[in-house]
Amino acid sequence: MDTKPTHATKTGKSSKHKTATSPEIATANRFFNRDESWLRFNRRVLEEAQDDQNPLMERVKFLAITASNLDEFVEIRIAGTLQRIEDGDNQPQPVDEGGMTPQERLDRLSIQLAAFVKAQYECWNQGLIPAMLKENIRVLRWDELSAKARAHALEFYTDEVDPLLTPVTIDPSHPFPRVLNKALCLALLLRRKGRQPGLKTVPVALGVVTVPRSLPRLIPLPGNDGWNDFIMLHELIEAQVEKMFRGYEILSRAAFRVTRNSNLYMQEEESRSVLESVRTELHNRRKGDAVRLEIEGNATEEITERLRVNFELDPWQVFKTDGPVNLSRLMNLYAEVKNPALKFKAFSGLELRLSKKSADIFEELRGQDIMLHHPFDSYKAVEGFIEAAAADPTVISIKQTLYRTSKDSPIFRSLIEAAQSKDVTVVVELMARFDEDSNIRWARELEDAGVGVFHGIYGLKTHCKLALLVRRDPDGVVRRYAHLGTGNYNPVTARFYTDISLLTSRPDITAAVQKVFNYLTAETDSEKYDPLLVAPLTLVDGLQSLIHREIEHARAGKPARIIAKMNGLIDRQTVEVLYEASQAGVSIDLIVRGMCSLRPGVKGMSDNIRVRSIVGRFLEHSRIFAFANAGEEEIYCGSPDWMPRNLIERCEVVFPVTAPELKKRLREEILESYLKDNVKARVLQADGEYLRAPKAGAAFSAQDYLMEKSAARHEGVTAD
Repeated sequence: MDTKPTHATKTGKSSKHKTATSPEIATANRFFNRDESWLRFNRRVLEEAQDDQNPLMERVKFLAITASNLDEFVEIRIAGTLQRIEDGDNQPQPVDEGGMTPQERLDRLSIQLAAFVKAQYECWNQGLIPAMLKENIRVLRWDELSAKARAHALEFYTDEVDPLLTPVTIDPSHPFPRVLNKALCLALLLRRKGRQPGLKTVPVALGVVTVPRSLPRLIPLPGNDGWNDFIMLHELIEAQVEKMFRGYEILSRAAFRVTRNSNLYMQEEESRSVLESVRTELHNRRKGDAVRLEIEGNATEEITERLRVNFELDPWQVFKTDGPVNLSRLMNLYAEVKNPALKFKAFSGLELRLSKKSADIFEELRGQDIMLHHPFDSYKAVEGFIEAAAADPTVISIKQTLYRTSKDSPIFRSLIEAAQSKDVTVVVELMARFDEDSNIRWARELEDAGVGVFHGIYGLKTHCKLALLVRRDPDGVVRRYAHLGTGNYNPVTARFYTDISLLTSRPDITAAVQKVFNYLTAETDSEKYDPLLVAPLTLVDGLQSLIHREIEHARAGKPARIIAKMNGLIDRQTVEVLYEASQAGVSIDLIVRGMCSLRPGVKGMSDNIRVRSIVGRFLEHSRIFAFANAGEEEIYCGSPDWMPRNLIERCEVVFPVTAPELKKRLREEILESYLKDNVKARVLQADGEYLRAPKAGAAFSAQDYLMEKSAARHEGVTAD
């Protein structure tokens, strides 16, 4: 396969292959709108909260996830569309965005957002609250508390809450406080008590109290005849506001939250460094333009309107909630309820066992590649790989990318320790969305420890997951060892994200990984990165070459099939090539967790394409791409989805898995199980809706099956 980079590939406009179009299908109908497709994905998550087959507290957790997802959608996607409208852009968007103007798109989305929020609170009020009552779990209001519970709550308020509160009354001397992004607040209508000299009527003022972010949103209450009771923090504060506004009559009160534009708008020429630029923009993000106001449904019209006008919002941007403002905080409820019967059964992945003949991980890798499927295989093996390199005096250097990590990460600590005696280079992506602040801290700590820290290529996010070790082995030969993955170096998310890791000492792969690091630290182009595909250099042409090879095989009557698993598929060029492959007779199965702009099952265009999404206990995050290749199947894994941002705006790496036993596991155990799933799978229809996969035969959950396989390996037996 020719993967020579071209200028066209870097800009995402590959001229190598031309795609066919179907005259029967209007251009605007060939693609689903990406934002509407994303909202459908969040509905599938909401379905898990509504599904009484899931453990109760897991349902609460799924509801919290939908709220967190929606926050990001509003502060990034909705905010971006509003920004375009404000900038005067009213041109129709590309056909893969529905061909609508930004305003038309916003009008459609506003209706769908309102419907989704309504469904969220119906799930909470009509589904979860009654189910929790049956399990003796209650979230109570102040006037529902017993004397004992009130005394406990008041003590907590006095000791922990009151010292952190700053009540503000809005008047000419006290302007409206700068409410931070997504900070929960209380709004109050206030009127001075007593006569006001010179005034016939006493004006009504607005008061604001910000709920401290440093405290838990749910306060556990003392046991009451077997009940597991809580009160929301803002409810507790709201019940005590008279103490903060003495001299005022409180006419009404309501909790509210404002979501702001969280896009980072950086300008290279104004930046002293990427790190300083990101740091400055993070400060601005907290004060970005308001794009949404959430407020309790019982709020008076006067409070609502005062806030709406203050934040310069249109009426559609105000969402009245029939329950707690900010449902994402229900994640605290999941953590506080300790009953294991109300949660998924605890699961720990299988830990890597070295062969008896291997003295260490390096000797093992000289004999064979190791593939791990997280979380079914423990992430400790990846941590151990880096820890072993840090401790081994024969390891000369370590290079690694970091996109997202976690607090107290063993990998992070190992890199700092290694820097005391080895050459350590880390490429930290400062603009990993919503992890920018922590990544700035990691970068500074690494630099202070003597690590060479780089920030990749300006304008491209470093999203590839790579680690490269150079070691002088016992035979005196200097060898490279590498880890390539589909997921972040984050041991926390590795417990509930599905991802693939490959550990290898193959000279062709490790040499190519070295070239990628040279590209990231010095922007040195290489003519070839084989056997890797690297965005934005060779991935577009390489991917299209693989698909076109299947087209040629299909036309020649040879086995031709594509199975591709990813998080999102919205790249128009790639979708068009898949349509061409379908028309040529290639059988295509796509497992796309989130957004998908491809319209499957349309006669004459996509008859041979099937799309399914799996939403379950674990977040499906692995990217796996299998090509039949006339019976000589090739399978790749990697960091990119098939989206423009991955193919042309990020540095991504796709790597081959070549060992026969590893390919067999990827194909027969992993991919086939996802295609058989009829419990958590939804199948995308030609009209854009998702329907539960038909239950032909016994119920089959891929994630349950893979957990069983992991447990069976642990016991040394084979699962059916």
